[in-house]
Amino acid sequence: MITVIKLGGRVQSDPALITSLRKRWNRAPGSMCVVHGGGDEISALQRQMGREPSFVNGRRITTTEDMDLVRMVLSGSANKRLVAALSSAGVPSVGVSGEDGGMISAEPIDVEQFGRAGKPTSINPIVIESLLASLFLPVISPVGIDAASDDGSALNVNGDDASAAIAAALGAELLMVADVSGVLDSTQSVIRSLDQQTVDALVADGTVNRGMHAKLEAGFAALAGGASRVRIGGLDAISEQDAGTLLSLTPSMK
Repeated sequence: MITVIKLGGRVQSDPALITSLRKRWNRAPGSMCVVHGGGDEISALQRQMGREPSFVNGRRITTTEDMDLVRMVLSGSANKRLVAALSSAGVPSVGVSGEDGGMISAEPIDVEQFGRAGKPTSINPIVIESLLASLFLPVISPVGIDAASDDGSALNVNGDDASAAIAAALGAELLMVADVSGVLDSTQSVIRSLDQQTVDALVADGTVNRGMHAKLEAGFAALAGGASRVRIGGLDAISEQDAGTLLSLTPSMK
């Protein structure tokens, strides 16, 4: 079974990450791909350029000018840094973006409010499947193609949304690696399993915050679209199959 591993921007700076990915890959070469974010790095570059990052409900507003910076970070520095580290650790890796081979087609969420931010509409998995068949680890930047444009304009696709769509298209497991050990309850303990109804209650009472809510929405969308399994967890979830929070479309038995 293929596993799509989504790496948040902060997780990428963890010194144990590459070793964890190498061990997972070596157990079953050709069975996983990585989708990465890089939001903090994009914000830092925006500020260096004299632009202040703007968000609505946790989602980045991406102007046409910002799109060049997004490409520079996600498909450039962040992607190639991960590829270099993995390759140095002995994992044969290839960095690609959602634009390559028409992998991620997307549509703008709301041009007036969010600019060039988009959501996936379809996934062409040929590049991923070809790399995996050749025993290369695909490292994917979540920049997509605007399906409605005539010139192949790019859209900034949230990494959680991109990884969910890819996992659904591949019928794969989705593992969303965050800087926490899973979805936490009010006592900061990991909730081992969650269904949609329980999540709605946790959002309503404020237990689940905005960032985690977005991950959960993406996770349930992946399951509904055909992903075989979805977990949210910390770095240990890469090697431990039962670590983190397991999502389910059906209520768990009490």
